[in-house]
Amino acid sequence: MKQFIKVMKALSDPSRVKILKILQSKGLCVCEIKTLLGLAQPTISKHLKLLEDAGLVESHKDKLWVNYRLASGEDNVYACTALQNLQGWLDDDPEIKSLLAVVPIIDRANICKE
Repeated sequence: MKQFIKVMKALSDPSRVKILKILQSKGLCVCEIKTLLGLAQPTISKHLKLLEDAGLVESHKDKLWVNYRLASGEDNVYACTALQNLQGWLDDDPEIKSLLAVVPIIDRANICKE
């Protein structure tokens, strides 16, 4: 039951759902997600930690960057099911649509100033 509760708790926040929806397009770093959502870096990091603990996202380090992507869900059947269901959900939501329109053109080099 613990895994189920973690997934449900992670999905209970609109910002975390937005993060999952934008990560469906491509993997992103914290500064890119911060720019897209207009939230503070510590807030984004807390959301990502909760999503990672629930098995919904994975992180990997690439030099200075920590990149986040959707998890495979293979370790948590609840996370896997939630991610599969989320694929078709909210795609017609105006806020999600506008976020998804910007994801392909976001440029980490300009945002994070390497």
